[in-house]
Parts: sequence; C-alpha cells; structure tokens
Amino acid sequence: MRLIVDSGSTKADWIAIDDNGKVLFTTQTLGLNPEVLEADEIIERLNDRFDILQNKKNATHLFFYGAGCGTDRMKLSLSQVFKSYFPNAIISVEEDTYAAVYATTPKGQKAIVSILGTGSNCSYFDGKELHQKVQSLGYIVMDDCSGNVFGKELIRKYYFNKMPKELAVEFEKEYDLDPDAVKSKLYKEPNPNAYLATFAKFLIQHKDTEFCKKIIFKGMKSFVKNYIRQYDNCKEVPVHFVGSIAFYLKDELQQTFDKYDLKLGNVLRRPIDGLIAYHIANK
Repeated sequence: MRLIVDSGSTKADWIAIDDNGKVLFTTQTLGLNPEVLEADEIIERLNDRFDILQNKKNATHLFFYGAGCGTDRMKLSLSQVFKSYFPNAIISVEEDTYAAVYATTPKGQKAIVSILGTGSNCSYFDGKELHQKVQSLGYIVMDDCSGNVFGKELIRKYYFNKMPKELAVEFEKEYDLDPDAVKSKLYKEPNPNAYLATFAKFLIQHKDTEFCKKIIFKGMKSFVKNYIRQYDNCKEVPVHFVGSIAFYLKDELQQTFDKYDLKLGNVLRRPIDGLIAYHIANK
C-alpha cells in the first residue's frame, strides 16, 4: 500500500493506492506542518482518522508533500515521526512545492510553480530540479498573497475602522470578532496561520467590491514583484499555481499577469489527483 499525502497548514489530503494504482481509500486530516506542530500533535491527528490508524502497519511507502518541509531539519523531524508511526514503510518527505510541480508541469518542461493557499511560495523548475530564490520565513514575515496574509489584512482593516460599514456588518455576522476570542486563536491555540486564512473566504465572497479588490490586487502585485520576478526568465515560461486562493481568484491572477506580461499556466485547487498519476507512472 502506497500512501500519497498533500498537506497544507489547514488540511492534508490522503490517498492510498495499491501497486496497480487502484485507490484503496481517501481521507483527510488536519494539516501536518512540522513548523507549527509538535510530534504528539501530529500523531494525534493521524490517530483521529480510522483508515490511517487501521492501515499504519500495511503501508509500504509514504510519499508526503507538505507545508513547512522546506528545510532539511523539518524534513528529518517529520520523517522520524512517520517512521515511528508507519513501521514498515519507506518514508519520503518533500516540501509541498514538489507536489505542485508534479501535478501541474508536464514531464521535462520548465515552469515557475507557485502555491497560494493558507501560505504561499514560489519555485523554478528546470525540468529536473527545483530552485528557490526566496527562502520562506513563514506566515509572520512572508507568505505574500496567501490566505493568512489576506485574513490578517481584513482583521486589521476591521479593527482600525477602515472597512466599509456594510461589509463590517457582514463580517461581524460570519466571525467571532471579540478581541479575547481573536487573541486566543492567535496566541494560545495551534495553527494561527490556518485561523487567519479562514477570513480569506470573506474576501473571496466579496471580491467584486472595491474594498476587497484593492486588497486582492495589492497582494498579487506584491507576490509578482517579490517572488515571480526574482526569476530572470519569468516572462518566458508558464507560471503554474495550486491552492484555494489561486483557484478562486484565477480571474484576478489573469488580470495581474496581463499587466506584467506573464504567462498564467495551470491553476489547480488541489494537486492530489495529479500526484496519483505521477506516482503510478514513476513507481
């Protein structure tokens, strides 16, 4: 049994396949970002899904692609957790960008591949290897144009009374904005980045308002300038995206790319289906 996992900070998609590529089961856990979770929290999230718990000794391979796995230290830390949990499996841990590459980019082709979900990042794939010019420092400092940055911006606008009144009323209906509740989520509970990203849903739902448009295009402009334009050939190769922010704001991405003379490539909400095809072809 081969387990293929695509994990963001918010959630992780799991698919189990046999040697012929037949899907044995699919499930979903909360995100397994090793930068924000301790080992016992990761184990708890695995145990919470019966299909995973029941089959942990049956797994022969685990291919894990996850947010927070961009450094050797984080890869090693998570690999050790998985080795103890899946005792008979060969463990492979890669950063989530590799999942995006394998799902969006035809074999051997060059592309810039980006993730816009709870967090964000951007890499260049030369057809064989992945290259990154910007080392992410996480959601507090970076993550331009991501769900958590958009959420942070909305909260700031709301508390600084810079959100239009009619939108503020709707915002209050959808979220618990009591200061103590917000601070508890941010400073006392796990995954504050995922909590911030929940507010991005409001931005997408109201993306046609002038207020939300300004926030969206400001974020996209920042992402293009700080990430994509780091690569000298950015106008020569397609730029592929995965993630819910990119998927639901595809039209806005296209408008931004037209402005900067960039080529928008494939835009997927989730890379997991593409990963199945990749691992069947490369077993």
